[in-house]
Amino acid sequence: QVQLVESGGGLVQAGGSLRLSCAASGRIFNSYVMGWFRQAPGKEREFVAYIRWSGTNTYYADSVKDRFTISRDNAKNTVYLQMNSLKPEDTAIYYCAADRTLVPKTSPQEYDYWGQGTQVTVSS
Repeated sequence: QVQLVESGGGLVQAGGSLRLSCAASGRIFNSYVMGWFRQAPGKEREFVAYIRWSGTNTYYADSVKDRFTISRDNAKNTVYLQMNSLKPEDTAIYYCAADRTLVPKTSPQEYDYWGQGTQVTVSS
């Protein structure tokens, strides 16, 4: 079993930055893919970014490319999402997720473990 705990959300003005953290515990294997998703009120949960535990392979949604950076610290079993140049449309609950399979995916239905989420609010 894998447990994921997000932190780092908050209120920030447009153009500002936040760094989200996802601390993982339990049996995390190097083959796992770690993803960040977000869900705004009244909208479906959407993919933001993913990274493999074992490598530096990363992928981003077009809406966050060149503004957000996903990274990991294997020694700390933690995945990060650095968010720069934030926009009001980035406002959402941000979730960390883990996928046990080898092939990275962008669909939330494919991920096996989820954190409780952290709120990010960007004011204009």
